Amino acid sequence: MSNQNESSPPDLYTFDACGALLSTHLPMPRRSGKVRDVYDLGNSLMIVSSDRISAFDYILPSGIPNKGRLLTQMSRFWFSILPVRHHLLATEIPADLTQKFDTSPLEGRTMIVEKADVVPFECVVRGYLEGSGLKEYQATGEICGNALPPGLKQCDALPEPIFTPATKAEEGHDENVTFERMASDIGTELAEKLRDQSLHIYREASQHAASKGLIIADTKFEFGMVDGELVLVDEVLTPDSSRFWNAANYAPGSAQPSFDKQFVREYLSQCGWDKQSDPPPLPEQVIERTAAKYTEAFERITGETFS
Repeated sequence: MSNQNESSPPDLYTFDACGALLSTHLPMPRRSGKVRDVYDLGNSLMIVSSDRISAFDYILPSGIPNKGRLLTQMSRFWFSILPVRHHLLATEIPADLTQKFDTSPLEGRTMIVEKADVVPFECVVRGYLEGSGLKEYQATGEICGNALPPGLKQCDALPEPIFTPATKAEEGHDENVTFERMASDIGTELAEKLRDQSLHIYREASQHAASKGLIIADTKFEFGMVDGELVLVDEVLTPDSSRFWNAANYAPGSAQPSFDKQFVREYLSQCGWDKQSDPPPLPEQVIERTAAKYTEAFERITGETFS
């Protein structure tokens, strides 16, 4: 059990009214993304997955309670079964930290990982036609330079999975680019390794998901280099980074019910928010339905009960 040191600052953690962990401010070097807070431990990094949720490029004032714990445990599961070098070293909180301050809010949501030189591209794989890929296909007949057959409908399965890289934007949307653009920036050899590894992981994960009655429509990976070796980093194959569909209800031609932020996006699109000012808090029902979908995806994919 973690210890509470009397000298610990009172504002190490920020929670919302529903108990979602919105931010961490531990006494260590820190950088923060949309969902994760990353701390430098010297020889490794500690990634803390908060309960923050983003939509339309805004971090919302409401979180989804325990979402960070679910994302961490789901990533741990995938890292354990995928045949690929990854950065995860441990999910236990370092013992020396528990002696310095209250670490109980970190339990279940922490990954200790190798330090890596991160490749500055998102490695996106698409097996189905949806999202920004659908829009590009409707406009040009291709996605990121991948020519596709005419007449495909929304959410149709592609003839084969395709690799569609994107630049990593600090703010706003990532930009879809061609493989050739990626190769010109980082070199053809590395770009080919990233493409081949991404497609391999997607196919392996899709086979597992299919055995659980789920479709992985698309997903994105991040990679880094450790001692000259390509390593899978960040989270992997979670509802935050992937579209999961129920195979039993799959019906191309329109949008599919998805195990992700759809209830959040639907609410924000119809509540009157202009998507340019600070977003409004989420109603309790939207929070609960979103949490339930994330939990269902976790339990079906892992075969574990989320608690």
